[in-house]
Amino acid sequence: MSLIPNAFIKMDMLKEMNLNSIEDLFSDIPNNVRREDIDIPDGITQQEVEKKLRILSKKNLAFPELLIFGGGGIKPHYVPPAVRSILSRSEFYTSYTPYQPEISQGILQAMFEYQSMIAELTGMEVANCSLYDGATALGEASRMCSRITKRNTIIVPRSISWEKKSVLKNYTKGANIKITEIPYDKESGMINEDALVEFIDKNTACVYIENPNFFGIFEENALKIAEIAHDKNALFAVGIDPLSLGIIKSPGDYDADIVVGEGRSLGNGMNYGGSSLGIFACKREFVRQMPGRIVGMTHDEDGNRAFCMTLQTREQHIRRGKATSNICTNEGVCALAAVAYLSILGSRGLTEIGRINFQKGQLLEKKLVSLPWFKRAFSGTHFNEFVVRSSQDVSYLNKNLLKNKIQGGLNLGDYYPELEKHMLFGVTEMHSDEDMDKLISAIKEVYHV
Repeated sequence: MSLIPNAFIKMDMLKEMNLNSIEDLFSDIPNNVRREDIDIPDGITQQEVEKKLRILSKKNLAFPELLIFGGGGIKPHYVPPAVRSILSRSEFYTSYTPYQPEISQGILQAMFEYQSMIAELTGMEVANCSLYDGATALGEASRMCSRITKRNTIIVPRSISWEKKSVLKNYTKGANIKITEIPYDKESGMINEDALVEFIDKNTACVYIENPNFFGIFEENALKIAEIAHDKNALFAVGIDPLSLGIIKSPGDYDADIVVGEGRSLGNGMNYGGSSLGIFACKREFVRQMPGRIVGMTHDEDGNRAFCMTLQTREQHIRRGKATSNICTNEGVCALAAVAYLSILGSRGLTEIGRINFQKGQLLEKKLVSLPWFKRAFSGTHFNEFVVRSSQDVSYLNKNLLKNKIQGGLNLGDYYPELEKHMLFGVTEMHSDEDMDKLISAIKEVYHV
C-alpha cells in the first residue's frame, strides 16, 4: 500500500526544491508579520464534523414550522414537485455551461425557452439567459446605461434595498458612475416625482424604479416617470417582481428600456439565501450592450432545428476592453426551474398566483391594522408586501414572536432612520388564513391582551 503514507513523497518533493521542511516553504514571509497568537482550534475528523453539523442543523426551522412574515427579501413560494423532478435529471443537473454548443442542445433549448418567456413576461424584445441575481442585474444595467448614453449619473429611489445599494456601489465605483438617490413621497410611498424632475439633468444616464418598490407599493405613475427620463434622453430601467406581472402591466407597456429583477420566486426555493436568478431584458436596439449571453434558434446543415450561442460579449470570448461584462456563467439550473415553473403554471396559473399574492397582502394588512398598535404607513396600493407603523418597540415584538416560531416584519428603522417603529411585512400563496390568525394571536399574547 505504497500510496497511503505520503511521508516519503513529501520528503522527495522537499528535496527536489532544496528544502528541509514544510516550514521552509514560508521562509519568504517576514517574521514581523507572522502571527503565532491566532486562536484556531485543532482540526477534527470528518466524522466529528458531521456530528457537529447534525447538532447545528437542529437549530434550523423550515417553513411552515417557522412562519415567515418578513418582507424585503426572500419569501416562501410553492414549488411544484414536477419542477424539482425536471431539475434532478442528470442531463440538466450535470450540464454546466455550453462551451461546446453543438453537444449541448438540451440545455441550450431550455435557455432559449427561458429567454422567450422572460421577454414575453417583461414586454421586452430580448432577454439574456440569466445573471447571478437581482442585485447584480441592477449593477450591470447601470453600467450598460452609462455605456449607451455616455453619461455617468444613475438615479435610483431611496426606497430600494440597502443590499442592492451596496452591490450597485461596487459595480459603479470603478466605472466612475455617480449614484443619486431621490426621496419617496411620505404619504404614498411612491417616488417623489417633483424631486425626480429636480435631480434629472444632462448627465443622467438612467432613471431606475422598482415596481412594486421595496415597500411593496406599485408605482402608479411609471409611464410618467418614463416620459421624464426620456425627455432628458436618459434611459428608463425597471426592477420587477415577476409574480406581479400576472396581474399588472409589463414594463414594456410603459416604455421601459431595460428590465431587471430577482427570479427566485419562479420555481426556486429559499435555499438559505443562496443560488438565485437574475432577470435581465431590454429593447432590441440595446442588445449589443447587454451583459451575459444570448441563445438563438437556427438550423443545422440538414435543415433540422438547432440552438446556438448567438451573442457572447463576455471577456472570455472577446477582448476585455470590448466586453460588456465579466460575468462568467449564468444561473442555468435556476433558469431551468423558472422555465419548468412557468410552463406548469401557464398564463392563467401565473395570473392566479399573482391574484392570490395580492389578496393575501390586503388581508394581512387589514388584520394587522385592526389591532390597536398598528397603522397603515403609506396610501399607495401594494402587492404582497406592505409597511405598517407600530406604536410599540419593534425589536421587542419580533424577539417575542420568535419564541412562538414566527418571524415578524422587517424592522425598517434599522435601515431607514425616518422609519423608526415601521415594519415591512410579506406574505405569499403559502400563508393560510390560519397562519395569519396565528400571527395576530401571537402579537396579542406579546402585549398581554
